[in-house]
Amino acid sequence: MKRILLLAAFAVSFLCQISAQSKVYEIKSPDKKICFSIKTDSDFRTVYKINVEGKDVIDWSNVGFLNDNDLYSSYSIESYSRNKVKRNSNIWNPVWGKRAQVKDRYNSKSLDYVPVIMGEGPRSVSDKLEIRVYNEGVAFRLIKEDPFGRKMSSFNEITVFNFADDYTAWYYNGERHNIGPEKLSDASGERLPLMTIKAADDLYLALHEADLSAEGWPMRLRSEAGSTSFSVIPEKIDPDTKFEGAWRVLMVGRTPGDLVDSHLLELLNPEPEGDFSWVRPGIYLWDWRIDGAVWEGYRYGMNYDSWVKMIDFAAEQGFQGLVLDANWYGPEFEKDSDPTKGDKARDVQRIIKYGKDKGVGVWLYLNDVAGTNYPIEETLAQYEEWGASGVKYGFMNGNPQEKNRKTQEITALCAKHHLMVDYHDYPVHPFGQMRTWPNAVTREYCKAQLDGRQIFQPKTFVTSAFVNMVAGPIDQNNGFLELHQGRTTRKDNNQEVPSTVTGEIARTLITWSGATVIPDIPEYYQKYPSLLEFLSAEKQPWQESITLDGEIGEYIVMARQNKDGDWLIGAATNEDEREISIPLSFLGKGKYTASINTDADDTHYRTNRETFETMEAVKVGRKSTIKLRLAPGGGACILIRKGK
Repeated sequence: MKRILLLAAFAVSFLCQISAQSKVYEIKSPDKKICFSIKTDSDFRTVYKINVEGKDVIDWSNVGFLNDNDLYSSYSIESYSRNKVKRNSNIWNPVWGKRAQVKDRYNSKSLDYVPVIMGEGPRSVSDKLEIRVYNEGVAFRLIKEDPFGRKMSSFNEITVFNFADDYTAWYYNGERHNIGPEKLSDASGERLPLMTIKAADDLYLALHEADLSAEGWPMRLRSEAGSTSFSVIPEKIDPDTKFEGAWRVLMVGRTPGDLVDSHLLELLNPEPEGDFSWVRPGIYLWDWRIDGAVWEGYRYGMNYDSWVKMIDFAAEQGFQGLVLDANWYGPEFEKDSDPTKGDKARDVQRIIKYGKDKGVGVWLYLNDVAGTNYPIEETLAQYEEWGASGVKYGFMNGNPQEKNRKTQEITALCAKHHLMVDYHDYPVHPFGQMRTWPNAVTREYCKAQLDGRQIFQPKTFVTSAFVNMVAGPIDQNNGFLELHQGRTTRKDNNQEVPSTVTGEIARTLITWSGATVIPDIPEYYQKYPSLLEFLSAEKQPWQESITLDGEIGEYIVMARQNKDGDWLIGAATNEDEREISIPLSFLGKGKYTASINTDADDTHYRTNRETFETMEAVKVGRKSTIKLRLAPGGGACILIRKGK
């Protein structure tokens, strides 16, 4: 009798598995244009696909975990969340971001499934797959938990992205020019996200991750030549009783600008805890590139006297602060350099007080050597006591998981001590963390143009704007204006920047960052009053941001509305001259006045960088179109104010 019952139970289990195998579950975006499908295939593996407006963009692909001791592990779908659709329609009001209000609307479901070892049946450890489908893309994440609270064995992720066709892609490439354009089938070996994909003239995708846990490994991708399949490179995870994976995100847009304008990655991160009203996004001066600059016999340096001049200029223009870079507390790579008592510590305390009296904040550089060899929380607490407003953290060491854990720890400590933070040199990629930690205002997830002339060209900027910047806010050091031919007197990287003066100022607007760090001395900004007016009008937090036009690696046109309601437009091109038309249909009703700065007829990023033309008091409205010529490597800056 017992044997009969066991056989009956096995038959029921087998029939249930066959039923689960044949069932395809679907979830669609609120506008019904994106569909996420999931099923158990004939090998009892959980597979998914993604369809956009009737066309598959991701074909059936594996998703799940693989335990070290489960070499033949596969999955059986146990249940699908009973709610037909969970509709979420909220408004997120970020402390700062691309816009003042962000719609948070998606459909979601949860899938429960258990590992099945071939020949053994289901295991006790259960997995969950959470799925969200937005109008702007798809996100899913894996959660593994032992229901009895026991420590789980280690495992790897086996998620794959089988692209449905041989699309064209671009990839983040560290402190080098981005990889791409490259056919998917031409990729071989490792690729780093963010990955931006052109699937059609009216369909663009971006592959990344969101809400990376402190225990997680930053995502890396692997592909083989001739294949259009990319897999998450497995990294062993040694969890406790529960592990929540990062969201795997496929962003979707009709234009590459739709990806740039999206807040999808941020929306997938938790709301912040506590008050972050003290965070001050905006323009910050920087003392590193001014070192050695000469103006009318005065030589700038990284010293108190020069800092005073920079603070005074920041106060006059309404800029938020000044960043003090390396070696203020001693040689940054020496273990004996104390980050609270070093060489210029007294001058630093003086300039912080001087800046505070003028309403200007001061950031302090902190190298990982000091951050590791001295108690980090005591150091940050001391900076808070001095009155510093932020920290630039440099040259973090460790493997990607260690750097991720340390980055999240330092971000939380900075928030505790009311410090904004910028991560320098090969940081962990952004993953939407600025929602949970609004003090994480930027990071150098790019090749900053001032120390990269050997690779940084105009095409580098108009590629990174559609790749690196889609991942989150980046620190690129735009806005350098000593652009005459030949070497400068600066101590570090003293060659000129491959740009034009209008292109440089346009780039400060286009680049999304909670701290726009500009690198030149006051006199070079004052030399160009109309460009300085535009720069001073970049008042955050932004009320709205719209990528008006652009193509990856070619050009970009960005409009942002400042906190006063004024509109600013920045345009930048690659090495090619081009003419652009900018419709102003995004303006509200009424009359407006535009100040237009654009390249002159003889401007060129290689031979004649400092010439430009200004048109003042141009009357415009929402039916107007502005037509401009952009010089090779150049750009344009337009400031639009209502009723003036």
